[in-house]
Amino acid sequence: MRNLFAFFYRFRAFLVFLLLEVLCVYLIVRYNTYQGAAFFNSANNYVGQALEFQSGITDYFRLASVNQTLASENAQLRQELMLQRQLAAADSSASMDSTYYAATDSSRAHPFILHAGRVINNSVRRMNNYLTIAAGTADGVQPGMGVVAPNGVVGRVKTVSQHYATVTSLLHSQMLVSAKIKKSDTFGTIKWTGGNYRTALLDYIPLHIKPVKGDTIVTSGFNTVFPEGIMVGTISSIEKEPDKSFYTIKVKLAVDFAQLSYVYVVENTLKEERDTLEQNAGIITDEQ
Repeated sequence: MRNLFAFFYRFRAFLVFLLLEVLCVYLIVRYNTYQGAAFFNSANNYVGQALEFQSGITDYFRLASVNQTLASENAQLRQELMLQRQLAAADSSASMDSTYYAATDSSRAHPFILHAGRVINNSVRRMNNYLTIAAGTADGVQPGMGVVAPNGVVGRVKTVSQHYATVTSLLHSQMLVSAKIKKSDTFGTIKWTGGNYRTALLDYIPLHIKPVKGDTIVTSGFNTVFPEGIMVGTISSIEKEPDKSFYTIKVKLAVDFAQLSYVYVVENTLKEERDTLEQNAGIITDEQ
């Protein structure tokens, strides 16, 4: 305490001068219109810059939570869009009777629920690639569920913990996806054979079909994993080999797996019912 008093006593003249300067500035600003306006404009400018800098730092550390919120909102919007598309398709092909209205109950017409998850690990250069996402049983994710990105199909959930899940990527030698040429509704199977992570093969398209380069490939809806009409890619090349009864078709995948950040896990609320029925009927499919 004595050192503090000694400091004030030693610099008493400077401190009195500084106090008087502050008082003078206050009186000038307080009782002179021009100087007051100039002071407050300058002060507001510096304060605004400081607040903007503080806001930028705060927003940076909130990016993760903001992105998660946006991804959840996008999942809801995509879910509604899928419902509208399915109802529109049903409306164009069904008669307007009581049976039709019963079939378009929201839970039956659109049994799919989307859960957003952030990609925290990913590989694209192996023969069998996987992803890890920050979404688990606590978020409603279960093994066997399909996974899509904003651009298209990603893969299928393999294992799940409370807060995380591993996903078998479409870039996996044993991952098969039932797909179709959107223009003709001809269905086949998408599989990845290694190499370029942006290209896969569409198998089992018969020779009497006339696919063309640029045709859109979407999911067929012939399974309980993916809804019908999810984008897979576009045809990049077509080969007709003499010793085969099917085309060799290469598809440019819609999803860039090297840039995945957020994905959506697809929950089919009617999956168990359908799987049980098909198993009891002895129907077995290798496609996912």
